[in-house]
Amino acid sequence: MTSHADAAVASPMPDVVDPAGGANLTRVRAHNERLVMSLVRRHGSLSKADIARRSGLSAQTVTVIMRVLEKDDLLTRGEPVRGKVGQPSIPMRLNPDAVYSYGVKIGRRSCDLVLMDFVGTIRLQLHRIHAYPMPDEILTFITEGMPKLERMLTEEQRGRIAGVGIATPFQLWSWAGETGAPVEKMERWRDFDLREAVAARTHHPVLMQNDATSACGAELIFGVGANYPDFIYFYIGSFIGGGIVLNSSLFSGRTGTAGAVGPLQVSDRNGKPQQLLKIASIFVLENLLRDKGIDPKPLWYSADEWIDFGEPLDSWIQLTAEALAQAVVSSASIIDFNAAVIDGGFPAWVRERVVTATREAVGRLDLEGVVMPDIIEGTVGAQARAIGAASLPLFARYLINTNVLFKETA
Repeated sequence: MTSHADAAVASPMPDVVDPAGGANLTRVRAHNERLVMSLVRRHGSLSKADIARRSGLSAQTVTVIMRVLEKDDLLTRGEPVRGKVGQPSIPMRLNPDAVYSYGVKIGRRSCDLVLMDFVGTIRLQLHRIHAYPMPDEILTFITEGMPKLERMLTEEQRGRIAGVGIATPFQLWSWAGETGAPVEKMERWRDFDLREAVAARTHHPVLMQNDATSACGAELIFGVGANYPDFIYFYIGSFIGGGIVLNSSLFSGRTGTAGAVGPLQVSDRNGKPQQLLKIASIFVLENLLRDKGIDPKPLWYSADEWIDFGEPLDSWIQLTAEALAQAVVSSASIIDFNAAVIDGGFPAWVRERVVTATREAVGRLDLEGVVMPDIIEGTVGAQARAIGAASLPLFARYLINTNVLFKETA
């Protein structure tokens, strides 16, 4: 039996010719509609002439497609732009209210359920903290939370929900020791299929992706991706994770684990080799706070509202920056990235301090033979994982993967 998620992703429409040898016009039309919406999404707004030039489609085809998409409320008109001669051009934008999607972020210390619109703005959200995540509790939070949010919508808005995307760390049971969770309880994740369980309790299509990959995707789609076609991405959560973007596309590698960054080998202050995640992760800050007799729970309440913990936070930022600097230099020596992007589940002022300290730490390393990328702040922020998750149903149903857009003409 085909699951909801299978139905959502089984037809990405890579082929446009049927076995009989004739063009499948329905699939061609659907592909072109996705292409037009994806171009408009990437550039914010485009006129008919711009779309025709960038897509390679004829002006007549673009006119027909835009007329259909506008009729379906997927595109909306902007203010006419008058040139020196001829008729004014009318830029078209995605209609934010055309489509909504759910995004779920499952973290070691908290879980978020968001409702996002077509242009990446979070409209509604629920937040839950926990000492450690348990399958049944997470399933209840998701499946009871969606009706709560839908009660705040009109019937028409509820009919525009495209699906559910879930961003979760893979192999949750592996990190019980670092988070202080009971090993035997976390083992329940080993045989629990969360995507299947959620799909069984909702009529919406359900898709799932690694949480750090989702965050990287959100930065690519809604953040710095327009300016940096190649970047390595670091997302500092309870455990640090990340991703790689090459040619404006997520690169997952042979096994899907490329860009995980957490296992990268770096040296601690004593010169001892350590995995990056054992230094540059928020659970390390939790332990530093506990060692000072400070309750770390305020870290979990809201990622945007941390207080300044003083010396323990200062120490953690410096340790994190020194480890990140090594990771950035090692990565840059393998691939000529435009940028190293750093973001995380913390306020913007903490992110700024981490990035500044990382740049300074890089300056103390031997950089001979290394062409350094720009070390910059991510722009999506603490909700990057949930936003990346919520984008999954949108791409599955309405848009095209960005590797197609890379081929567009200027």
